[in-house]
Amino acid sequence: MNAGRGSGKRRFSLRNSLMTKYLLIVLSAMVLLPFALVLVSAATVFQTWTGHRETTEPYRSSSHLEEIWHREAAKLANASPGQIDAELRRLKDAYPKASLFWVDGSGTTRLQLPEGQDLPANWTASYTVQFMKNSSYSRIYTVVAFLGDKPGNDRGFMVFKVPREAFESTAAAIDARQGTIFVSGILLVLGLFLFVSLLFFYRIRRRLVQLQNAMTAPSETGIPAPVETARSDEIGRLEQSFNVMVRKLERSREREAEEEALRRDLIARLSHDLRTPLTAIRGHAYGLGEEAISDKGRESLRLIDRKIEFLGTLIDNLLSFTLLSSGKYPYHPRRIDIVRMARTQLAGWYPAFEQAGFEIDSDLPEEPVYWEADPQWLERVVDNYLQNVLRHAKAGRYVALKVSAENGGSIVIEDRGPGMTGESEEKGAGIGLSIASLMLKDMRLRSEVRTGPEGTTVVIRPA
Repeated sequence: MNAGRGSGKRRFSLRNSLMTKYLLIVLSAMVLLPFALVLVSAATVFQTWTGHRETTEPYRSSSHLEEIWHREAAKLANASPGQIDAELRRLKDAYPKASLFWVDGSGTTRLQLPEGQDLPANWTASYTVQFMKNSSYSRIYTVVAFLGDKPGNDRGFMVFKVPREAFESTAAAIDARQGTIFVSGILLVLGLFLFVSLLFFYRIRRRLVQLQNAMTAPSETGIPAPVETARSDEIGRLEQSFNVMVRKLERSREREAEEEALRRDLIARLSHDLRTPLTAIRGHAYGLGEEAISDKGRESLRLIDRKIEFLGTLIDNLLSFTLLSSGKYPYHPRRIDIVRMARTQLAGWYPAFEQAGFEIDSDLPEEPVYWEADPQWLERVVDNYLQNVLRHAKAGRYVALKVSAENGGSIVIEDRGPGMTGESEEKGAGIGLSIASLMLKDMRLRSEVRTGPEGTTVVIRPA
């Protein structure tokens, strides 16, 4: 038995879980981050050592400059002085921060770029040694290369000088670019992770909003429409449960409609079938009243007649309530004078209230007050309230029917009985008041009821 009950439960599947999918996104980001660091580092190193860097950053290292200077000097082994000057001017354009000059084989200073470098016109051996010594400890980085790049060839030498700050600023710029590339790579991975996460939660939110709209969207039947289920995750199971609920509501609504139809048909049949025996009973009671019977018998016949009348009214109300609930009660609205209608109703009920010992009060204006309503329905409503006063407010012996023209007009019915919550010998199920409420609603009217131990006031006015 336990196995049978457990087999109907849905098992939780990690493969279809939203939590599992998001954990996969997080793990993918954690795995991708180290690879991204390696790729960014490799890209930084590659960019540092490419030839493109040589042209855009000429002062990137002292060894690089020394290598270039010796290579250029080696090319000038057999060059004329004019060619040497032209080459130095070209190098000066390539290295604008540098100071360049060359000395020929006789020790004479030739071209200086820029001019005025405080150099001797002729170089001696001792001055040359002192120059080399001072250059080793100076803030000016100096490279000396023999023309032809071979000492002792009597071609002379050329000198390249540049401030060491040029290397430091270049190194700082390279480090800054490398740091920028590194940070950009990290931000790229984090941005990708955030984008995927945003997309993940956006899709979840969109599905939840669609489900919310399906729950709240108005429909003719009042039951939400089923939603399409495309996935088997938590939201998919929620959608499936929602569809199951919708189907149950539809079946329940169908059963309710069938039961309501059966109930209405049963009430209509019973109302029709009960009229025949009631008519027969009333006829026999009337026949007995014509016979010679005692006073006690006549009192019993009057009681029977009153109860038959009450039962007939109850059957009429039950049938009317059924027709009103199903929308099959004839409704023909037109423009009517409620003052005239109230006066007619009061005249019809006057003998009954007078016989019961009621004090009858009325306040009806001379000018007409018009409403758009079904006259038979409105008369039925007023009849129900007056009948309610006659049956349940006899203790107060007071009834009032008033009409006011203010605020679109109103009909007021008052009594001094024990109130609607009080006790009454003929208190029933309240079908008459229910009929009045349904009729007023369909006629776009409303009733305001103020009730208590000192009496009840009913005000009927436009909704």
